[in-house]
Amino acid sequence: MCYLCICIIMMLICGCSHFSEEYKARPTFAEANKLFSQGSYPTALGKYKQIKEQYPAMGDRALFEMGIIHGHPQNAQKDYAKALECFQQLVRDYPGSGYRQNSEMMIFYINNVTLKDRTIATQQQQNESLRQETATLQRQVKDKENEIALLQKKIEGLEQKISNLAMQKATADRILIEKKQRRLTLFSKGEVLKTYRIALGGNPDGPKERLGDNKTPEGVYAIDSRNRDSRYHLALHLSYPNERDKRRAKELGVDPGGNIMIHGLKNGFSYVGDLHTKADWTKGCIAVTDEEIAEIAKAVPNGTIVEIRP
Repeated sequence: MCYLCICIIMMLICGCSHFSEEYKARPTFAEANKLFSQGSYPTALGKYKQIKEQYPAMGDRALFEMGIIHGHPQNAQKDYAKALECFQQLVRDYPGSGYRQNSEMMIFYINNVTLKDRTIATQQQQNESLRQETATLQRQVKDKENEIALLQKKIEGLEQKISNLAMQKATADRILIEKKQRRLTLFSKGEVLKTYRIALGGNPDGPKERLGDNKTPEGVYAIDSRNRDSRYHLALHLSYPNERDKRRAKELGVDPGGNIMIHGLKNGFSYVGDLHTKADWTKGCIAVTDEEIAEIAKAVPNGTIVEIRP
């Protein structure tokens, strides 16, 4: 058998082995992700450790998830040192991993946070002494306090980055759309996951009554389907009209219309970004940026309740 044939066979065998481990580990990953999204951090860590031991080929993903949990701002046992160990082990033991780049980024941020924490503690001690000195020294204290505030903001920025990574796993059970505030909020078990700025129909005041009135509905609906091939990026279809909408339209003798969605920007216009919220431009739908609808679509399953307030 030629050398090339032997190489091809070995590649197929290795590839099949990796696929087999990934397939076997999938249910445990799903269970661990669910525990993570529910805030059961110690139990989720145990599941990821189990995956790392039983399925070495999936160890890089397990280590990355463990690092995120150790550094998560809502984890009561948050431990940046343990998070750093996970990311460093991933980089060391899995040099070809798809998680390597994000792990290196997290190592950089965590090292910075650790240094900044020590700097803050030192500066706070200095401030206590400076307050006892003259007015000139008191002005210096003020400058130091400003430096601490800036450092604290950087720490908050890191925690927001970790929260954003966690958001990729979150599942929302309710969406609230406030037309007047031009705001969409995702909720999970009563807790706010994230808020977004939105654009509405070109005639936004009042509930939708008829086909073509360019109004955004008001009431309680649900996400009943999604259209990935829409002219507007990743459209989530709402169950408009509901029974109330149908009765009102019947009384008015009009067609209530339909096809109301939460969607991104028109295909080819993703570069517009946040600027789209400067005006209400849809035909009655609720619009966010393409990046935001991608995030929302991952977090929101079909059947999710959508309340639209005036």
